[in-house]
Amino acid sequence: MDFSLKHLAAATLMVASLSAVTAPAFANITPQQSATILKTFNDASIKDFRTFLGSLATSELGKTADLGPAISAFLDNKRLSAEQQNEIHRLLGLYTRVKYGTAATETLRELVAIPTFQVEGVAQHDNPEFIKIADKIKSLAQAFNLKFRNIDNRVYEISLEGAGDEVVGIHAHADVVPVTPENWVLADGTRLDPFKVTLIGDRMYGRGTEDDKNGIVVTLYAMKVIKEENLPLARNFKLLVDTTEETTGDAIPYYFEHNPTPNYNLALDGGYPVVIAEKGYGTVMATFAKRKADGKGAEIIAMTGGLATNQIPSASVATLRSDSPAELAASLQQAGSEFAKANGGDFTVDAKVVDKDVKLTVTGVSAHSSEPESGINPVARMLVFINSLDGKVAFKHNEITDAARYAADNWGLDYLGGKLGVGFADTFMGPLTTSPTFVGMDEKAFKLAVNLRVPKGKSPETLKKEIADKLSAWSQKTHIAPAFDYSVAAPMYRNPEGEWVKALLAVATENLGMKPEYGTSAGATSVHDLPNGVQFGLARPEVKYTGHTDNEFKTTEQFLLDLQIVTEMMGRIGQLPKL
Repeated sequence: MDFSLKHLAAATLMVASLSAVTAPAFANITPQQSATILKTFNDASIKDFRTFLGSLATSELGKTADLGPAISAFLDNKRLSAEQQNEIHRLLGLYTRVKYGTAATETLRELVAIPTFQVEGVAQHDNPEFIKIADKIKSLAQAFNLKFRNIDNRVYEISLEGAGDEVVGIHAHADVVPVTPENWVLADGTRLDPFKVTLIGDRMYGRGTEDDKNGIVVTLYAMKVIKEENLPLARNFKLLVDTTEETTGDAIPYYFEHNPTPNYNLALDGGYPVVIAEKGYGTVMATFAKRKADGKGAEIIAMTGGLATNQIPSASVATLRSDSPAELAASLQQAGSEFAKANGGDFTVDAKVVDKDVKLTVTGVSAHSSEPESGINPVARMLVFINSLDGKVAFKHNEITDAARYAADNWGLDYLGGKLGVGFADTFMGPLTTSPTFVGMDEKAFKLAVNLRVPKGKSPETLKKEIADKLSAWSQKTHIAPAFDYSVAAPMYRNPEGEWVKALLAVATENLGMKPEYGTSAGATSVHDLPNGVQFGLARPEVKYTGHTDNEFKTTEQFLLDLQIVTEMMGRIGQLPKL
């Protein structure tokens, strides 16, 4: 295509956009018609967007769907109505999916293969894996003719420039939560490599496929298409790739110490259609100093649980030392079966002799800690079970049994704060959740973290004081005195105003067949404290979120649909006269 013609078409679309009335307009293309378009075209059959539109206009579908007027107006460089613009942007999303879906899927494979999780004692910006992924993203951006900046290896910035001064920040992150490789096993026994995308059916298994390397990929390819098609933008876009979203969260604040904050901010790290509220993130960290065991019987010498405060693992394992391991294992097995049956029967407790020790394993269902209801927490069950054995099975008491009593007395198996008496809920944002997640041990102490997700209704200071007062009273009563560290962040709530939010809602709900309703999330993202910040996908609220879980996956269909939606969104938001 001759560049001058392409530029003329772009300019015409821009004029139409800036003169369009901001009343709500729909893209008159049904999901069924979109599906037909996807079946009709493939990447080998189309050269560029204009060729794609020309072929579509002469097809039977183009005629029956009444797409001719919008396509003709665009190809003939004529003024477009608001509805026609939206139809063109919907077709742009479909074109991107057809043209670059395979390439984008391969790029996702390449990013997942880089194990960008936190390594103890190594700052993310010094971790060679993050330097490696930065170089990969840089090479992609440059190949796509996009501007790339590496801000001290903390945030990677990819820019798509338009007219005007406004900036829309799109947020995604390159870091992932840690994995326990032995837990990546499917029900049929298939073992998975967490850092290799394994396609089984429509599922692409791999750490980061859902959270959040998919967000990086679909944005890069959306930018690529808009750039190479020379489509005009009334504002600028910046993809900000965070490196500490799952850990310290200090990379984005570092970026804004040196760079201006975007006027509008979208996190592709949450839920569809548009999430306007996020619960506050909190942690109650209890540290039990290592002490000499007292009493007679078996001693618990080690315990594993979650590797991070924001993930509920699938299993927790305790190691016990005993003079009679076979007898102990039999007793624990019987007691464990009874405990599981009495508490829902949806998890298992197994005990067996390994070498000279007894391995006690509680197996539940992994989940993101923001959605404890979607999992079955083995950490909580392990601790409550151990505490329930006091007086039934002879145990020496040490810092781990102290932690078990603490967990059983104050948190229990309830994840709504009811056991401690601090539960509350907001009608829109939902309830406070409290999940024992992280277990850590060293030669000095045993640590147990309870992850909090806090809705509107109580200030962080009020909630923190309530919890601290109750735990202090418990310590005085039991003479068990762990060191407590509290952190509670305020929730986010945004009043959905402006044409940009309406456009986001329309793009997501029309493509996904969802009700046009704003959503709320228990998960906090990097836009939590930023102006005009909302979540825009990439997870469907009616489907269990697999980020942070063992066997994390993204379906190929949803990944390609995300690519389609994000491209349409960027074209549409980029063209609006006023946000």
